[in-house]
Amino acid sequence: MSDHRILVTAAGGHLGRLTIDALLKLVPASQIVAGLRDPAKGADLAARGVTVVAADYSKPETLDAAFKGIDRLLLISSNELGQRVAQHRNVIDAAKRAGVKLIAYTSVLRADTSPLSVAKEHLPTEELIRASGIPFALLRNGWYTENYTASIPAALAHNALISSAGDGRIASASRADYAAAAAAVLTSAADHAGKVYELAGDSAYTLEQFAAEITKQSGKTVAYVRLPEADFKAALLGAGLPPELAELIATSDTAAANGALFDDSRTLGKLIGRPTTPFATTIAEALKA
Repeated sequence: MSDHRILVTAAGGHLGRLTIDALLKLVPASQIVAGLRDPAKGADLAARGVTVVAADYSKPETLDAAFKGIDRLLLISSNELGQRVAQHRNVIDAAKRAGVKLIAYTSVLRADTSPLSVAKEHLPTEELIRASGIPFALLRNGWYTENYTASIPAALAHNALISSAGDGRIASASRADYAAAAAAVLTSAADHAGKVYELAGDSAYTLEQFAAEITKQSGKTVAYVRLPEADFKAALLGAGLPPELAELIATSDTAAANGALFDDSRTLGKLIGRPTTPFATTIAEALKA
């Protein structure tokens, strides 16, 4: 690859930082730009030689300044539910004004047919990108295994992993796997323009198997408790989750019960040139944390 300048938006988040890590293994730090809402929070990235700039999805003027001279842009989807499409539009419009040559977007697995509620904001974003005329690559990320390992402390405390995912098979991968895929696309000499990548883990599991693995590794019995969606949502609300997030998690698990998070194409592993991270490995990391 030549000396393309690459900008990663939302570089202060989990996926953003992991993508920067992955990029630093592939290209010099001088080619990498980290866009953060608050650049002061990127001091550690600057210390590694990465250029840190202000890039706030809700402030187009910061985006215009940040995108000057950028060749390839990774748009990591906003985490502000209900505001994503408007925020993403700001990024896409600024990228067009700046003459960005490739925009990669972290969408969701099978966004065009997915029953997942998050697809309602990902699909319109994909359409905005297509309409922009900017060459693009759609990184349709499946579930992060960390979405489930986040529940381990509660599962250990209550000896139960609760869910409305039934016996749905989930082909998740670690955040680092998806970050590696983004870095591969952003640095590759191959032409990724117009490509749509359906990304998921190499193998799939049920949450009953996930609970059994927590039991095996922790030595504490964690039962898998299947709940109807309404009961699961009520439990999440009772645990203090905001209504929007409780709704998202409960409906996503119901969709998972119906196969929304299963994929066996192994596209992610092919893109990163190695097997995806087994869920047992991510559980082990979570238990050590």
